Amino acid sequence: VQLVESGGGLVQVGGSLRLSCAASGITFSSTNMGWYRQAPGKQRDMVAVISHDGGIIKYADSVRRRFTVSRDNAKNTMYLQMNDLKDEDTAVYYCNKGWFNSDRYRELPYWGKGTPVTVSS
Repeated sequence: VQLVESGGGLVQVGGSLRLSCAASGITFSSTNMGWYRQAPGKQRDMVAVISHDGGIIKYADSVRRRFTVSRDNAKNTMYLQMNDLKDEDTAVYYCNKGWFNSDRYRELPYWGKGTPVTVSS
């Protein structure tokens, strides 16, 4: 399994970024996927989960109405459009398999390097 996150960077409060996740080594089109983030000194938490066909989506309360997750199964790629960014969104963002009602992601043995997002005021 290979997961490559990209698109992070330094942005001002209120700004936007679009993250990408390129996946290989999994049957992407039949796999629910998720975005996760880990702030310094904190555990990794779920940001958004999208079903294999994009028909079901779940967001963390803290990002609902600001972030939008999507996927392109033909490209084995998932995206996270982040708008109206806040200081508390500063974290390293990761992608991986997703679950809608479970923290099973915490048990996953493989993770990509992530892409850092820094929101500056």
